[in-house]
Amino acid sequence: MTGLSVPRTRRMRLPGGERARLTALYGGLLVLAGAMLIGLINFLVAQGLYTTISTAVARRPDEIPGGAAPSPYASAELASPGPVPAQGDAEAAESIRTFTRAAQQATQNELLTISLITLAVFAVISVALAWWMAGRVLRPVGVITRTAQRLSGENLHERIALDAPDGELKRLADTFDAMLDRLEHLVGAQKRFAANAAHELRTSLAVQRAAAEIGLATSDPEAVARIRRKLIEVADSSERLVEGLLLLSVSDQGLDHHEPVALDALVRSVTAEHTASQQVRDRGITVRTETAPVTVQGDPVLLTHLVHNLVGNALRHNHDGGHVTVTARGRTLEVTNTGPQVPPETVPYLFEPFRRLEERRHARGEGAGLGLSIVASISRAHRAHIDAEANADGGLTVRVVFPTPDGGS
Repeated sequence: MTGLSVPRTRRMRLPGGERARLTALYGGLLVLAGAMLIGLINFLVAQGLYTTISTAVARRPDEIPGGAAPSPYASAELASPGPVPAQGDAEAAESIRTFTRAAQQATQNELLTISLITLAVFAVISVALAWWMAGRVLRPVGVITRTAQRLSGENLHERIALDAPDGELKRLADTFDAMLDRLEHLVGAQKRFAANAAHELRTSLAVQRAAAEIGLATSDPEAVARIRRKLIEVADSSERLVEGLLLLSVSDQGLDHHEPVALDALVRSVTAEHTASQQVRDRGITVRTETAPVTVQGDPVLLTHLVHNLVGNALRHNHDGGHVTVTARGRTLEVTNTGPQVPPETVPYLFEPFRRLEERRHARGEGAGLGLSIVASISRAHRAHIDAEANADGGLTVRVVFPTPDGGS
């Protein structure tokens, strides 16, 4: 039927905080269990109480421990040496029944009164224990909440460091600490990126301004030509820097589409382009390529930039007469180059923007310090795993492992 709306069911929730709700839950369960136990005891006692009292009342004096008072039946039996008349038996039996019912009722009333008082005391103790237990259970949650409220960009170094036995809340606190580690690293990297980008751009502008103010103040044609070449070189460097920043931003946004890309053919094409450059021939660097047919899913433009930056970085940070080996096999792209010694502890930081082994000298052909950071960003966009290691004889080995078509490593 149209025009009718079915109301959405809601879960009943108790008012108050989590501690109050847990207290109500724990306390209610304890009180319910106590009430059921007391009810069961009263029921079982009531079932056998009449028989127990009647049996005890009808016992002979010599059977009663401690010389207890004889029953009316026993008194009637002792008063008559002969057989007890039937009328006497009936009166004695009726007396026993009356006495038994009265004793049963009195005992049940006393037991019920004591049970209700005990249940009331037990309920108070149960609520108090439930409140204490709920506080103990929720203490780590309170620690996490206070830490989260206190954190800001200035104190991301603080951690919960929960001292508790292993359990769900302990794992939650450890997970929160691990998240803070990642956030601290990310925020630190973003701060360094902003500071380094501002420094790079400001340096280029300062060089251009100095060249224009000082170099162009002369009328010497050679000096003017030299300054002109310097300005063009600085402008080209600034353009490469801006292009690198734009490429880094695009790759950080992820992929818009996927298509099969022949990685081996792409590697051969890019490597041949670099090998044919005049700078590589002048420096005598040998470039070797080892490929096997391999196809990956991704953006061909971004993958081209990835290979370009890997090979270009290996050539730029190399020594004259060195070599570069580019391998594409088994969904793994590996670039190894000779060059200066790289401290192993600095390798992870090379994937951050503007991080270099040496201070920038503003020499011809010097990169902007974005090569490996762009490679890492493109790798993340393709869900590929990237790592690097310092070679024992100098240089670096960078390895990019692309996922399988089903998304596995």
